[in-house]
Amino acid sequence: MRHHNVHRKFGRETDIRRAFLRSLASALILKEKIITTLPRAKEIRPLVEKLVTKAKKGDLAARRDIIARLGTKDPRVAKKLLDTLAAKYKDRAGGYLRITKISTRKSDAAPRAVVEFV
Repeated sequence: MRHHNVHRKFGRETDIRRAFLRSLASALILKEKIITTLPRAKEIRPLVEKLVTKAKKGDLAARRDIIARLGTKDPRVAKKLLDTLAAKYKDRAGGYLRITKISTRKSDAAPRAVVEFV
């Protein structure tokens, strides 16, 4: 039984799923708007919102924690998060992302959504 298991598995093993969610979060931070399936969108929302909240601190420890959590070698992701997005949401208490449902995918009728920064 799946009592108290709140996260989705997406049919992947733990390491692969973690890398998959990190890459989705990195793409969202760089592009500020992505189209994906609804379950994926719901799964990356808390991850990215916690990263934005951490980035608002702006110190070295926050920078290192963001890089570690995203696990990316691309310095553009952390730089954009800390410089652009943290400054943009400096006065906002939370709720940095908006998930909007759109039409289903033609091939398999999967529900899709647009994830974007508010």
